[in-house]
Amino acid sequence: MGFLIDTCVWIDVERGVLAPGDVAAFTRDEPVFLSPVTIAELRFGAETAADPGIRQQRLAGLRRLQSRPLVPIDGVTGEVFGTLAAEIRRAGRQHRYRVQDIWLASQAIQHGYRLLTRDRVDFGDIPGLDLVVIG
Repeated sequence: MGFLIDTCVWIDVERGVLAPGDVAAFTRDEPVFLSPVTIAELRFGAETAADPGIRQQRLAGLRRLQSRPLVPIDGVTGEVFGTLAAEIRRAGRQHRYRVQDIWLASQAIQHGYRLLTRDRVDFGDIPGLDLVVIG
């Protein structure tokens, strides 16, 4: 098993809202993985920062995270994504504004990882997802 970590958790660690030990209390000795989706979201946050100092700080945080093993997005991930998006839509819930979240969930499901997040609302209705929520 292992953990895929939602972008919001990485952001909260970088901001000091969560300590690395808070995350480790959930992940224990299990491997922790990084998603290309998270890289994209963090890079977007850095690139759109109005303050150059904040931008550099965010880019430095991203570089630190990139030492983590990367979980690829491949054809199987796409199949899982399509199935999840269809199930969410059939259940009468919106899937379009949640694209990044569904990609993360798809990767976690595909590889049998738990998804660690601070946002139950974004992931709580995704079937088959092993979700772990930090308070």
